[in-house]
Amino acid sequence: MTQRTFAGLLAVPLVIALWVAAAFESLPYVTYEPGITVDVLGDNDEGEPIIQVDGHETWADDGELRMTTVYVSQPDAHNTLFELMQDWISSSSAVYPFDAIYRDDVTTEQNREQGRQEMTSSKDAATAAALTELGYDVTDAVVVGVDKGAPADGRLEQGDVILRVDGQPVGDSDDVVDAVGRAAAGQPLALVVRRDGQRRTVEVTPREVDGGPQVGIQVGTETTDFPVDVTVAIDPSIGGPSAGLMFSIGIYDILTEGSLTDGRTIAGTGTVDAGGNVGPIGGIQQKIVGARDAGAELFLVPPDNCDEAVEAPHGDMLLVEAESTHSALRSIEKWVDDPDADLPACGGAT
Repeated sequence: MTQRTFAGLLAVPLVIALWVAAAFESLPYVTYEPGITVDVLGDNDEGEPIIQVDGHETWADDGELRMTTVYVSQPDAHNTLFELMQDWISSSSAVYPFDAIYRDDVTTEQNREQGRQEMTSSKDAATAAALTELGYDVTDAVVVGVDKGAPADGRLEQGDVILRVDGQPVGDSDDVVDAVGRAAAGQPLALVVRRDGQRRTVEVTPREVDGGPQVGIQVGTETTDFPVDVTVAIDPSIGGPSAGLMFSIGIYDILTEGSLTDGRTIAGTGTVDAGGNVGPIGGIQQKIVGARDAGAELFLVPPDNCDEAVEAPHGDMLLVEAESTHSALRSIEKWVDDPDADLPACGGAT
């Protein structure tokens, strides 16, 4: 045996050992896999209704409204090459670079705590959205910032609750933006605000910025005390804000007579603010797969996620764009009445 042959034979097990070691080394990637779906009209693991209401009559629904989840590997997860390749190949899973999902200084417990806080906020916003849809006044438009040197500087203050703009009542930040947008630049605009418990009228003259009238304020939407006590008792291990839309629909359904679903299974996802506006979420494709496997016939999709959603293996499940709680409810009502109704389906198909 020559020296070269001996060296080659010795190198083979070393190379194999290196490959084996590399295969079990944790790599900086995060996996997304389909998670569980939960019927928000049903009971939790303690046998209690997930949506509980005090102070208002409620009605049962024999169908299902399913919130969807994603299993996301935590910051301290040990994701090996073999495991990542399985998710990479799978049509229902996904792999992302670690720094696209997490910050390096975030621990698993910090990530979970953030998820719990986001879940709590989403419950409050969903309650406000549902009650607003039912005609309750539960939101305020609040000044959260005033630009220095802007028309509103010295006239409006942080914390002012805006009640009316140009004589029209406003209930949230969108109402204020729309009302100011309809005003004429250079013409005084009357705003009725509540400051320190007192109502007052303030005149601000909008100026033209980027082709439209602006007064130089940042406005947020805050919820007032709810006239109905609503509790959403979901498993505390489920975090994040993406169930907001389904919570708002579920609360609305329980507080209205009759069955919104007509006994059908409907799923969806999307953040929601107090005004009922739906925002984008992550893991849309994995949530669609989970809903499909749970037997959902219709899936509500945030507008910003529609392009990605149509690429998911959704089978016969209809993907419907939901820009707000209101539009989602109208789509459900139309679909229940006529499964072939013209709906704002993702991808342009009905």
